Amino acid sequence: QVQLVESGGGLVQAGGSLRLSCAASGNIFSIVLMGWYRQAPGKQRELVATITYGGMPNYADSVKGRFTISRDNGKKMVYMQMNSLKPEDTAVYYCNFRVLRSYGANDYWGQGTQVTVSS
Repeated sequence: QVQLVESGGGLVQAGGSLRLSCAASGNIFSIVLMGWYRQAPGKQRELVATITYGGMPNYADSVKGRFTISRDNGKKMVYMQMNSLKPEDTAVYYCNFRVLRSYGANDYWGQGTQVTVSS
């Protein structure tokens, strides 16, 4: 069984910062990709940032220059530092781990953490 637990969400004023963390536990040995996604009310879930096991990041255009994704492979954790937050960043943020299995790749998701940015 695989579990992902996010933390670090909350309420912040526009221009402020938050740091999200996600800890993975369970049967995870071949992580290929870790990432953060978000879903605002009435909208589809969207990619925010991903990072490969080797450390190569990728960002959505809307967060480039403001958000930084990082990981600790040994601890099976992924982080996201969010600076210069905007009201449009308000959403539930989900972490994701893509794990290689003998039959292919599986995606695992956390339960989500709310980020609310007030104007």
